[in-house]
Amino acid sequence: MLASPPRLGILGLGYVGLPLAAAFGRHFDTVGFDIDPDRIAELARGHDRTREVPDAELAAAGRLRLSASPEDLRDCNVYIVTVPTPIDEAQRPDLTPLLSACRLLGRMLAPGDLVVFESTVYPGTTEEVCVPVLEEASGLVFNRDFFCGYSPERINPGDHARRVTDIVKLTSGSTPETAERVDALYRTIIRAGTFKTSSIRVAEAAKVIENVQRDVNIALVNELALIFQRLGIDTLEVLEAAGTKWNFLPFRPGLVGGHCIGVDPYYLTHKAEVTGYHPELILAARRINSRMGTYVADRVIRLMSERGRAIAGARVLVLGLAFKENCPDLRNTRVVDIVRELAAAGAQVDVYDPWADAAEAERTCHLRLLAEIPAGVYDALIVAVAHREFQAMGAERIRAFGKPGAVLYDVKAVLPSAAVDERL
Repeated sequence: MLASPPRLGILGLGYVGLPLAAAFGRHFDTVGFDIDPDRIAELARGHDRTREVPDAELAAAGRLRLSASPEDLRDCNVYIVTVPTPIDEAQRPDLTPLLSACRLLGRMLAPGDLVVFESTVYPGTTEEVCVPVLEEASGLVFNRDFFCGYSPERINPGDHARRVTDIVKLTSGSTPETAERVDALYRTIIRAGTFKTSSIRVAEAAKVIENVQRDVNIALVNELALIFQRLGIDTLEVLEAAGTKWNFLPFRPGLVGGHCIGVDPYYLTHKAEVTGYHPELILAARRINSRMGTYVADRVIRLMSERGRAIAGARVLVLGLAFKENCPDLRNTRVVDIVRELAAAGAQVDVYDPWADAAEAERTCHLRLLAEIPAGVYDALIVAVAHREFQAMGAERIRAFGKPGAVLYDVKAVLPSAAVDERL
């Protein structure tokens, strides 16, 4: 049972926090807090630019209040932290947003309060890093005056078939009673059910390896793609043939971006190295996946050279900037690696993405998106993201953007193999 009627404060209203706030806001008094006042103003107008929460669903959260003022969190007794956990330029965990949230919450905590973390971290972060900050800022004692839980996010941006309430939720707590309290709270909104783990550390570890596993498997098929290109074999044909066996896993080659798969493995490898273990396989997978954008750019340059087209001064069109299809999410998109490599070689690169927000693309990726694509001007065309709009265009319409004989490279096998010059 819940200790008392929960009054929730959710910190961070991005891809993770907003769907959660909208779901809880239909059942409990909930404050959705974000440090970005523009984000709060946008949501107050009833629209989510990430497209994760439809306008009608946002309007249905009748007990949700939105705020950029920390003081509005003070009356809450359950806090859920959904802030980003990025990496720095050296691929080390950057806990700055998480620690800032803990310092803020420390000023709000009252006896009996519960703090639940959803941000992806390495095992031990909640109790070894966050709790001391909460204790220092609040003057309260952990597991006597306040309690903690960990329930990792499992949001899949752009996936409207599996929403936050449709995905089994891992839960945990700092005491057995707290674990039950956390689990009961999430059971009120998670239709798919919950899975209560034995400890916070187990839940933290389970979350981080979900994305490590995907990263390693994608690295395998990316390396296979590198091999099969040298052998003159179409990778997708090989994978489809192998996929006729019942236990063959259906991974596909591609660019690995986003806030999860391309980031989370570094959290686990960091913790492993702190213990004195050097994780070879995980880091090798990261190296393979991190260089795929450079590989694509090199292949396009080579294909152009084979046709007598110099890369210096050439015009190249890249279709897609988001890190995945049918989604506006630009976080950690590796399409920028293709653009930078081609630009460094002297090409003029244009990028078109019907899903991405132009202002965000300029702010985060330093790229100005095309509003419309001119016809017949490009020396090379790269389908980088499998947006449904590009699939609907088909090869003929896409080729019309290029000059006669322009190179067409397909990163995500959007088009038939016979219709393109090469695909990953």
